[in-house]
Amino acid sequence: MIFCHNEVEIYQNAPDGVVATVGFFDGVHQGHRFLIEQVRKRALRQSLASAIFTFDVHPRSVLQDGYEPALLSSFPEKMMELSGTGVDYCVVLHFTKELASLTAKEFIQEVLWKQYRVRTLLVGYDHRFGHNRAEGFEEYVAYGRECGMDIVHVLPYDVGNVRVSSSAIRRMLAEGEVERANELLVHPYQLQGNVIHGDGLGEQLGFPTANLDLFDKHKVVPKPGVYAVWVDTDEMRYKGMLYIGDRPTVDGPHDPRIEVHLLHFSGNLYGEFVRVTFVHYMRDNTKFDTLEALKQQLKRDRDDADILLIRRHG
Repeated sequence: MIFCHNEVEIYQNAPDGVVATVGFFDGVHQGHRFLIEQVRKRALRQSLASAIFTFDVHPRSVLQDGYEPALLSSFPEKMMELSGTGVDYCVVLHFTKELASLTAKEFIQEVLWKQYRVRTLLVGYDHRFGHNRAEGFEEYVAYGRECGMDIVHVLPYDVGNVRVSSSAIRRMLAEGEVERANELLVHPYQLQGNVIHGDGLGEQLGFPTANLDLFDKHKVVPKPGVYAVWVDTDEMRYKGMLYIGDRPTVDGPHDPRIEVHLLHFSGNLYGEFVRVTFVHYMRDNTKFDTLEALKQQLKRDRDDADILLIRRHG
């Protein structure tokens, strides 16, 4: 895949035009991949290059002051996942208020057709674009016909009785259903960050933890509780149990923490990069009567996570 940032690069590499689709593609999930595969197949039939148009930032973060997106993938993660889809080109559009002010007709005819030579545009079943997203597929077809662009509607993609969407996956993560979310994402859900100093309580209990300062503050943090996870450092992969939430046994309500205990590990990770991959939600955030009761539960959590991760084979 070649990443392009302007129309000159597309014209130089694909002078006959492209078959394309447009979207934010948060998470690059199974539904996105189904749409992208239709683009690739259509491009092969038309003997044209295939292209994805996406945006560098979430549109609502530009249009709505103070909006904090809840993302399934950071921009680098999204680019990495898109690069594996088999499409020829990825065009990253800088999303601005000026771009958002274009009508659907202006976007199709002035941007996609004139600037980027899109010959066929595939539109997802629920996708709308243009100022205020005021128009729909029938209008897109008419605007395409005026300039010679084919507009094709792509059906939704379901897994079982679930319609695959970024919103559905966010809901699953919010409910702790990481295994279902991972199935729809294709790749397991991950958080990344640097290890920072905590207050040492985990070490006092015999369960030292790495406290994470997340790289991307806009990524979805799953439901509070205890998870079995894989932990990747720069050097190795470890089994781990991760905790999200405050600490009701010790100090009551508190800013949520993300801390992970690495199984069969001894050492110092302060300042190091860590990636955690979510595998299974084990239990809710619980208040215990004593620290000893908490310690005994942590032992059970460790044993459960160890067995579960052995069965999952990484």
